[in-house]
Amino acid sequence: MLSQLRTLFATVILAGSLPFASASLAGDSSIILQSTTSTANSGLYDHILPIFTEKTGIQVNVVAVGTGQAIKNAKNGDGDVLLVHAKPAEEKFVAEGYGVKRFDVMYNDFIIVGPPSDPAKVGGMKDAPAAFKLIADAKAPFASRGDNSGTHKKELRLWKAANVDQAADSGTWYRETGSGMGATLNAAVGMDAYAMTDRGTWISFKNRGDHEILVEGDDNLFNQYGIILVNPDKHPKTKAKEGQAFIDWVLSREGQDAIADYKLGGQQLFFPNAETAQLTN
Repeated sequence: MLSQLRTLFATVILAGSLPFASASLAGDSSIILQSTTSTANSGLYDHILPIFTEKTGIQVNVVAVGTGQAIKNAKNGDGDVLLVHAKPAEEKFVAEGYGVKRFDVMYNDFIIVGPPSDPAKVGGMKDAPAAFKLIADAKAPFASRGDNSGTHKKELRLWKAANVDQAADSGTWYRETGSGMGATLNAAVGMDAYAMTDRGTWISFKNRGDHEILVEGDDNLFNQYGIILVNPDKHPKTKAKEGQAFIDWVLSREGQDAIADYKLGGQQLFFPNAETAQLTN
């Protein structure tokens, strides 16, 4: 089953497929990276993976889904490395024996965007839970991913901090798309609704209409990404050697610099923050 899924991922769901640096490595030197839509849709992998492949000959096939689904896939052994952004869920993944060890990789932040009319009057605020409370009080349209992604998990924590039971109003002012970040932003723009997104996706998003950033700068909006090798003791078919090589490179000075170098319109999308002790030359 795993081999069939690997073939399916490589041919259908694959978000990025990169050339081998050495023909002699073709065949086995590839891994499946279970990751988020935000990292893939931002174009980050198109920037960093060719550098890694040229250096190592290892091809990285990216499966871009919400964090919850990525973790589920990795638990099933349908991948070699996990790179997502929901730290409590990542730590649970490791504690339950599905992952070897979790490392910080990079961060950016979440923002709340909305129409210029700003019916809830949240523009310029730096308190995300307070902004969510105003949106709920105004019953202003809000588009949620509703997909158990890292972004959705963060959003739910903010509603809880705001003491708002937004689920009770699902289908009225609170709309759950069940889709990725790009599709949810498209829905928000179409409905003149508020939405929460990671900054990287917003920078790369092309269909903004008149929507703009209204709330940013709250520490509650910090967005950390982590990387984990799927445990070969749990799933013996895990390509541990190649997967660890990718992790080591991402945490290396070269990998961290490659992440920092990725910019759109002069704006940096992700900020590397692997611990000094993790870095290698």
